[in-house]
Amino acid sequence: MAALEGCRCRGTTIRNNNSILYNILKSDSLAITQEEHPQLQQQAAQHLFHRTSSSTTTTSLQDPRQQPCSCGSTRRRGVLRSPQVTCKAASAVLVKTLRFVKNVPCFRELPEDDQLALIRRGWAPLLVLGLAQDRVDFETTETVEPSMLQRILTGVPDRQSELLAGQTRATAGVSVVDIDSIKAFLKTCWSVDISTKEYAYLKGAVLFNPDVEGLRCLHYIQSLRREAHQALNEHVRLVHREDSTRFAKLLIALSMLRAISPPVVAQLFFRPVIGAVNIEEVLMEMFYGK
Repeated sequence: MAALEGCRCRGTTIRNNNSILYNILKSDSLAITQEEHPQLQQQAAQHLFHRTSSSTTTTSLQDPRQQPCSCGSTRRRGVLRSPQVTCKAASAVLVKTLRFVKNVPCFRELPEDDQLALIRRGWAPLLVLGLAQDRVDFETTETVEPSMLQRILTGVPDRQSELLAGQTRATAGVSVVDIDSIKAFLKTCWSVDISTKEYAYLKGAVLFNPDVEGLRCLHYIQSLRREAHQALNEHVRLVHREDSTRFAKLLIALSMLRAISPPVVAQLFFRPVIGAVNIEEVLMEMFYGK
């Protein structure tokens, strides 16, 4: 399929061993494990754990889709039980994820604007997918945000009450509903026992997201997404002929993954250690060395 005019991508069709999916599988087979290269931890620490909350560039990690309701369910929030351990594991997965993306030739041939847009939209679901592949589990402890009634009864002025509420949300983790969504996705992947090749195809389907606004090579990226789904389906039919529902289960896992919010992932897995740092700025430094 031809790319859009003005796109710097080479090639207009995807065939056989030139397929992006074969390149993804090749780079996935060359993926370096944390045990083989402990410097992944060091690199992650350099980019993530040396950041402090005093950084001048900050971003709101609160999911704007979360709206308080009358029952107060959105005030139930959770934090990592072992933040240092979990954040280090997540940072190592993030380094491996960005390394994977770098090794996909068709991605690097996209215009830089498209690369940036796809990374900003895709880094969080790719990270969670990497957590599933590396079987990184985590435990959380629930906290409760003070209700409006509690703040009124304590006699805190309205303006100060708003500030305290914002500080509480920043330090009290993320919504329990969002945590449950991530855990449900991990359990789904582990119950299906997804293979290395299937993870690679899923990464391709997540990375090449035509729903991102402003893409210059939209049609080309759409073709890569279709190729990922088609290759995954063919692989499942070939390897798991006896399981007629496996492909549908993988598509369900993809839909669960796309519902996970990047601000939630940043708040849960990185903010306990690096503070209110702009995670996208960190990603650009790690990916492009800027």
